[in-house]
Amino acid sequence: MQARMKHPVFVLPDAMKALQALGQASTTEGLPKVTCYLVHLRASQINGCSVCVDMHAQELKQAGEEERRIFAVAAWRETPWFTDAERAALALTEELTRLADKPEAVSDGVWEEAAKHYDEAALAALILQVAQINVWNRLN
Repeated sequence: MQARMKHPVFVLPDAMKALQALGQASTTEGLPKVTCYLVHLRASQINGCSVCVDMHAQELKQAGEEERRIFAVAAWRETPWFTDAERAALALTEELTRLADKPEAVSDGVWEEAAKHYDEAALAALILQVAQINVWNRLN
């Protein structure tokens, strides 16, 4: 596939700065870095961004994650290798990434499960992390 244009952040330098600032602003102690990498990988898989899938798998590997966890992200529901908090983050990631696939954007059940594991600041950071990776994925 041939890109129609460069990614907009490479055309508009201030947009790159804004996206980088969003990434910095959406980090918090309540949201582990590995969880961010997991949700970035899952959203990238859904969006079909092969460059991003490779990059986020490499981030997880560099963070010391086991290969079986990295390889299983696409099938996280069927494996025992993710914590309940990671599962909640992955479920929220899927619903936020697939907004158009169902009538309600994020189901109450998915939201309530995420809220059990993350405080308000961590939930806000998680939502922004998912939004940010979706911007990167969808514009490639």
